[in-house]
Amino acid sequence: MTVRAILKQKGNSVFTVNAHADLETAAKQLSQHRIGALLVDDGKGKYTGILSERDIVRACANHGVQALQLPVSKAMTTKVLHCNPQDTVHYVMEMMTRHRFRHLPVVNDSGDLVGIISIGDVVKRRIEQAEQETAEMIQYIATA
Repeated sequence: MTVRAILKQKGNSVFTVNAHADLETAAKQLSQHRIGALLVDDGKGKYTGILSERDIVRACANHGVQALQLPVSKAMTTKVLHCNPQDTVHYVMEMMTRHRFRHLPVVNDSGDLVGIISIGDVVKRRIEQAEQETAEMIQYIATA
C-alpha cells in the first residue's frame, strides 16, 4: 500500500495560500474547502511552508484575536517534511506520528509537488487494508 494509491483514490488537489495573506483569509479558505492545512506559496510556484489549523490556534493563543490580521508567514511551519508517491502507508504513518504532524506534501522524484495527504487519509487506507486482509484470511480458512 503506497502514497500513490492514496492519491489515486482521493485525488491530488492541493490548496495553497500566499505567505502575505492574513490568517483570517487562510482560516476562511480552510473552512471553505473543509481541510486542515494549506501549503504556503511563495508566488513563484514553490512552497515555503505549511499552515495548519494548529498554527492558527497557536497564533490566537499567543496574540489574541489580533492574530487573525497577522500574515501567514508569521504563523506557518517552515520546516516541511515530505514523502514520495512510492512510500508505504506504514512509513508515512510512522513519520507523521514521530514528528507530530497531520499533513504531508507528496513530492515526486523530480521535486514536483504532486499532492498532499493527511493522517486521516493514511488511517482510512490502513483500515481498508486491514479489512481486506481479514476477509482474505476468512476466505482462506473457509476453503481449507
